[in-house]
Amino acid sequence: MSATVSFPVPSPHGPRTVTVSYARVGSGEPLLLLHGIGHHRQAWDPVVDVLATEREVIAVDLPGFGVSPGLPDGLAYDLPSTTAVFRAFCEALELQRPHVAGNSLGGLIALELGREKLVRSVTALSPAGFWSDAERVYAFGVLKSMRGISRRLPLPLVERAARTAAGRVALTSTIYARPTRRSPEAVVAETLALATATGFDETLRAGTAVRFTDDIPGIPVTLAWGSSDRLLVPRQGVRAKGIIPKARLVRLPGCGHVPMNDYPALVARVILDGSR
Repeated sequence: MSATVSFPVPSPHGPRTVTVSYARVGSGEPLLLLHGIGHHRQAWDPVVDVLATEREVIAVDLPGFGVSPGLPDGLAYDLPSTTAVFRAFCEALELQRPHVAGNSLGGLIALELGREKLVRSVTALSPAGFWSDAERVYAFGVLKSMRGISRRLPLPLVERAARTAAGRVALTSTIYARPTRRSPEAVVAETLALATATGFDETLRAGTAVRFTDDIPGIPVTLAWGSSDRLLVPRQGVRAKGIIPKARLVRLPGCGHVPMNDYPALVARVILDGSR
């Protein structure tokens, strides 16, 4: 069920009200799903039904992405503010230390929630923050290019392209290893989500200084990387394992940066295993 919730978040200038859109389905222990930069919660659609057989799944649109409004004045699009937002979000929905799974930016946020001991387990799919300087510059350049193209393409052209396999490859092959598996409607929707994301530029600027360097003791952590990830390359998984030595590192064969579309059954199994 799709819904919105508004809640106060502390800021240096006093509490600010944040509104987040989310969808909630299933039953069992709560599982929070966090998408990547420029995407929306529908990125998780290929795996939600399987996850919902064992978990109460809460998929959110990050602030400034999807249909969630941007952050109010006084809150930055940085990791401390985003962590505070999701601490308050869980309190507002009465989620007692949910499991969390995140992809890309969402994976970084998930790891930070784990570091703060706000969740029961973390599954991070190609999380941001384990890059070298050169890898970050490359990834941010690709993201800026994708954003620019999405904003320049007229909607009728996007809709026409999405109806063909070649068009879906052209629009989404940077993040999917198997872009033809994505439906035309989904490709159009996520192209629009990238083009209209009000939080994109500030989030990317805040990410310039981000590097995850802390271990996460006492919480089960799964790191999973697509073997065909063209944005945050798989060697970053080895680097992440070195920083979080007790984490389980899983390779996702034939998967790109957003693996939920490429191999839904495998990704769902990895998430459920990580939250058991």
